[in-house]
Amino acid sequence: MNRMKLKAYAKINLGLDVLKKREDGYHEVRMIMQTVGIYDRICLTKKQEPGIQIQTNLFYLPTDSENIVYRAAELMMKEYPIKGGIEINLQKYIPVAAGLAGGSSDAAAVLYGMNRMYQLGLSLKELMEQGVKLGADVPYCLLRGTALSEGIGERLTPLLAAPDCWVLVAKPPISVSTKFVYENLDLKKIEQHPDIDGMLKAIETGDLYYLADKMGNVLETVTIPNYPVIAEMKEQIQRSGALNVLMSGSGPTVFGLFDCREQAEQGYKLLKQSEISRQIYITRFYQPIH
Repeated sequence: MNRMKLKAYAKINLGLDVLKKREDGYHEVRMIMQTVGIYDRICLTKKQEPGIQIQTNLFYLPTDSENIVYRAAELMMKEYPIKGGIEINLQKYIPVAAGLAGGSSDAAAVLYGMNRMYQLGLSLKELMEQGVKLGADVPYCLLRGTALSEGIGERLTPLLAAPDCWVLVAKPPISVSTKFVYENLDLKKIEQHPDIDGMLKAIETGDLYYLADKMGNVLETVTIPNYPVIAEMKEQIQRSGALNVLMSGSGPTVFGLFDCREQAEQGYKLLKQSEISRQIYITRFYQPIH
């Protein structure tokens, strides 16, 4: 196998709670992660000559070790008996720096693809152990589907598939620094934490309405006051009949859950007309077949 084509799927956080800040500076989290059907396309090609080459459709993306995709390939080449080089063609469609784990998912796809292409025989668990060296979201992006994420995001428990629905995903034309959001998070001031246990019960019973009702993200307490456009977008999506609307990760992407495609399309039109968001998608939850 000299060439392989892969899809790297985005994720949203149906629930995101921060429990405490650890002494090493990392935050203990408890999150419900969900893969959605927005994806980047990656093509891996074996090369005779050594080295890692990256081509991408976005001029501003780095093509050296500044890119997590490069570091993923480099990690595999250092750890395992891989001869020659590799060319990675990355077509980005997941919004960049958006709280959707696009970069982590691309890295996960490279780990998965190189394992298959070079017949390394690594299990999903072994790939996830390598993935955490690149970033806390990479193991989840290898697992995909519906999962409970704990610790700093590295402890993952696969869950039953979340009840299916339509998902409207929108990113305003701003970027948010995850570091800034966590550094400015004041846990003492958070009055309401999302009911993660309630969400787990809703997933277990397949109750979409109860799940939507329990959704929450404590990072909104930092991101929204600093970027009020996020609150405007949430309001517009809610007005179009969403069951609930939430910011994903540290933002600025916002998503709404709908039980009806027509209402999701209405939300899409509202956002388009207001020109409040540049990147808007209607999608659904994605469940992998392992």
